[in-house]
Amino acid sequence: MSLDQLTIHNVRNLRELRLEAFERTNVIYGANGSGKTSILEAIHLLGMARSFRGTSAKTLISHGEAACVVHGVGTLSSGRGRYSLGVERRLNGELSLKINGEAARTIAELVERLPVQVINADSFSLLTGAPQARRHFLNWGVFHVEHRFFPEWQRFQRCIKQRNSSLRRGKLAGQELQAWTRELARSGSMINEYRQAYFNDLAPLFREIVGRLLPQIGSLELRLRQGWDKRLSYSEALEATLNSDQEKGFTQLGPQRADLKVMVDGHAAADTLSRGQQKLVVCGLKLAQGRLMRALASRSCIYLVDDLPSELDQAHSRRVCDELEAIQAQVFITCVERNDVLRVWPNKGEKLAVFHVEHGLVESELEQSSAPQLQGNNRESQSSHE
Repeated sequence: MSLDQLTIHNVRNLRELRLEAFERTNVIYGANGSGKTSILEAIHLLGMARSFRGTSAKTLISHGEAACVVHGVGTLSSGRGRYSLGVERRLNGELSLKINGEAARTIAELVERLPVQVINADSFSLLTGAPQARRHFLNWGVFHVEHRFFPEWQRFQRCIKQRNSSLRRGKLAGQELQAWTRELARSGSMINEYRQAYFNDLAPLFREIVGRLLPQIGSLELRLRQGWDKRLSYSEALEATLNSDQEKGFTQLGPQRADLKVMVDGHAAADTLSRGQQKLVVCGLKLAQGRLMRALASRSCIYLVDDLPSELDQAHSRRVCDELEAIQAQVFITCVERNDVLRVWPNKGEKLAVFHVEHGLVESELEQSSAPQLQGNNRESQSSHE
């Protein structure tokens, strides 16, 4: 899956913008506040129907406007066809989605067609934030490689809602509670099975990639906590906590309590690694998902990388770029100075599209080869940052 054209209307300071001539690697540079991150935000809106900067439509939509619109045209991963996507968000909360000119019924249809991965400052939440961010990360990966996951997840959500309602009604629920508990046990077990299978493939890829990004990191382990005692079936766990669930009025155990933990030498990575090391571990998680998606589903996601040089020196930035290039996915990457990325991108002789953003306006400067021309400018670009 790749994006060939992008039209943006009223996304923050991007009033009206049309971008095209994208390559597999696209460098977007400009001063802070120029609008370069808003371009990534627009692509994310096109693939997820929401911003990665929060949920408020008021801050997303340009001041004084009633709605923002993003439209994209791209090529399928197989290369055998084109697609078009459109998203409109209005201040009143209304959301309109279109796929190939036809109205889409669910956001999931959009997500399936344009998988996007974000690497930015908020990505640290995968290590330091609440479990919800890690469950979302896990679910995103399973969704894109296991077609049975999403309908099962919908069933699980319906079951747990009904069981919680029965729990709050106490003895009045009776047989209804038993019925929903059985359904929840079955559905929750399937969710866990899909997640576990995905995790078993993800963990070794993650260790392999982080081993290249951080060769001296030590003993690295990715752990999956399923949300209940692994010695019990989900049915047994629900039975064991039935009285407590009734007292509290909700289901305490299950896939909704799952979590991922990154451990280094037996300690939580969030507690032991520096900020730069944490960023590389997060990159490893995101990159492993892209690799696995290509291996299991023969599809590629689009990487949106905001301000890669932040917290990373040139050597580690180069290692991340090496991994991004190796995945063969389309990449949109922002930086302040043009050479911040160009000097560390792998020399494979491929063209890079370069865009300069200033005050919400974009100029396509050139399609820059990552080969000989950059080598000649490397010393000059380095001295400008010393």
